[in-house]
Amino acid sequence: MGTPIHTDAAPKAIGPYSQAIVPGNLIFTSGQIPLDPATQQLVTGDIRAQTERVMENLGAVLQAAGAGFAQVVKSTIFLADLADFAIVNEVYGKRFPSNPPARSTVQVAALPKGAKVEIELIALK
Repeated sequence: MGTPIHTDAAPKAIGPYSQAIVPGNLIFTSGQIPLDPATQQLVTGDIRAQTERVMENLGAVLQAAGAGFAQVVKSTIFLADLADFAIVNEVYGKRFPSNPPARSTVQVAALPKGAKVEIELIALK
């Protein structure tokens, strides 16, 4: 199956899943919502603040797995409101200044804990 990844620098899983799994040279992160790792509570603020927290959480998981944003090959962004796309894209894009990964973005009916954004990544180790 692969090696499960856990770091206290990212929120604990709120269900039966790992923060990431590493089978061989691939890293599959679970979707991250904007939870503060210290409190396990949704961060306050707008879509910009929520997306920043999600990207910080993902960065911590990638680091724990031995990688960084430069090794990401695919991402999926889930938005509660596609009207937030431009702001999410701006915050997300700061982590990928060159050679951005392949990506899908979809609007969903709802996200856990009322989050506005969730992002998952696939990276090379």
